[in-house]
Amino acid sequence: MRWFPRTVSSFRRGGDEVLPSPNIWYYQKAYEVENRAQDVDDEIWRVLAGQRDWSGADVLDIGCGDGFHLPRFAATARSVLGVEPHEPLVRDASRRVAELPNVEVRQGRAQRLPVPDAAFDVVHARTAYFFGPGCEPGLREAERVLRPGGTLVIVDLDVTSEPYGRWMRLDLPHYDPPGVEKFFARQGFDCRKVMTRWEFGDAAAMEAVLKIEFSAPVAAKAIAEVRRLNEVSSSAGEERVTLPVGYRVHTRTKPTGLVVPGHSASSAEASAPAVSSSASPRMP
Repeated sequence: MRWFPRTVSSFRRGGDEVLPSPNIWYYQKAYEVENRAQDVDDEIWRVLAGQRDWSGADVLDIGCGDGFHLPRFAATARSVLGVEPHEPLVRDASRRVAELPNVEVRQGRAQRLPVPDAAFDVVHARTAYFFGPGCEPGLREAERVLRPGGTLVIVDLDVTSEPYGRWMRLDLPHYDPPGVEKFFARQGFDCRKVMTRWEFGDAAAMEAVLKIEFSAPVAAKAIAEVRRLNEVSSSAGEERVTLPVGYRVHTRTKPTGLVVPGHSASSAEASAPAVSSSASPRMP
């Protein structure tokens, strides 16, 4: 993937600076293809619904991009707010949900959310901002805006999974997957690994997506491997291309009464030993 060389923790120490997403900010059309290809069997959505049903709830989606996931929440939620730092994406997200009366989009950053305290039942972030050590300001903000009993859900890519995780590790040799999992565990999160299936209409779509997600040498390796994985279906005359991709779903529920150590951002940070920073990726 086209990572930026700075670690998440280093750029966040400078204040509210936003690290540009190397994919959707610059290749929005290809990223739309990627969004439509991801998790075609709805495995992540089933896990999310099992962890916390958002029917009739107020939902906040942090780093909502151009709003791709907002309509899915809006179908059953009482209200949905998407927050996105990049102004062009805010405009496009607003257009996407213009006819949905229970959805709003605002420009803002994970570490300074433009919303009041205790306003949401569910806070969701998918492959945006929360990549491990360095995301503590965003965790504190998510805790602030959650109501007691509310749930923070963070979906990121499983960098230990094959083959997608292996390609990610090639582009990010210093990224420490076990260290990131330990970081979230120390912050009081449960973690569930989910294997999904991406499905593209044809090989050209697959290649366009992998080229925006990885460096040129790694993308070439990935494309060749996906073509080999799909040789049987191609020989049978099928044009569609599939790819297995693993995710992690981290969940943490805000206490409704006394704060139990390990179950809130503040208590976890106070009790946990220092965690060394790893080069956390800007994921798709």
